[in-house]
Amino acid sequence: MKKIVSFQLSIPAIVLLLTMNTACAQQQDMKPEETEVWKPIPGKVDPNGFNDKAPPSDAIVLFDGSDLDEWESAGEEGAPAEWNISGDHLTVAPGTGSIQTKQGFGSVQLHVEWRSPEKVEGEGQGRGNSGIFLQGKYELQVLDSYNNETYSNGMAGSIYKQHIPLVNAAREPGEWQSYDIIYTAPEFEEEGRLKSPARITVFWNGVLVQDDVEIEGPTEYIGHPSYEVHEEKLPIMLQDHSNPVSYRNIWLRELDK
Repeated sequence: MKKIVSFQLSIPAIVLLLTMNTACAQQQDMKPEETEVWKPIPGKVDPNGFNDKAPPSDAIVLFDGSDLDEWESAGEEGAPAEWNISGDHLTVAPGTGSIQTKQGFGSVQLHVEWRSPEKVEGEGQGRGNSGIFLQGKYELQVLDSYNNETYSNGMAGSIYKQHIPLVNAAREPGEWQSYDIIYTAPEFEEEGRLKSPARITVFWNGVLVQDDVEIEGPTEYIGHPSYEVHEEKLPIMLQDHSNPVSYRNIWLRELDK
């Protein structure tokens, strides 16, 4: 004889479920423009000199100009990264897809140098667009933001659609730029609840633009972010956004060994 198992939801649980369903429905009806923030516009500062620096002795070198052995396609696990290497840098091959590290990482100190195309094409989000995704989920925007109007929470140095950079430290198109990032990965309880959110500090060309800000959840183009439990260590991803942005001298130090 089969046992019939029944349960009853409490009133607060029912209210929570109804609220969640309503929020999901509202999010589906949103447009990308509803999460764009155009003001305030960060003031322009001159980052002055820029010198190449060798990685620290304990760094994991992800790209030094020689090969893409540390990378793979983000669209197909194990498939090779198809971006172009020339000299000491690699460049997005538009249409080949984003690339990610073969190894997963959590909290890190990350150094990345990048360059938007010298030939200016497009405007706003269509000009020199790429992105660095910590744990493959949380985007630090890469964009040609030199005299290029767009929404402030989508310019270079922003945590995309979450945090506006403190200032605009952009160099001219075609010049190398740097990000130095301190990233603290989120932690989750065993039950899947968020224990502590991700946090990030960013220096753009040596200028502080994000000061230990709280990341609100995985990057969303449409709607608002919210956390979902995920693995402790996930790949770092570089985005193919159809613009030939270049990268070089990529290394990191793990902070959660």
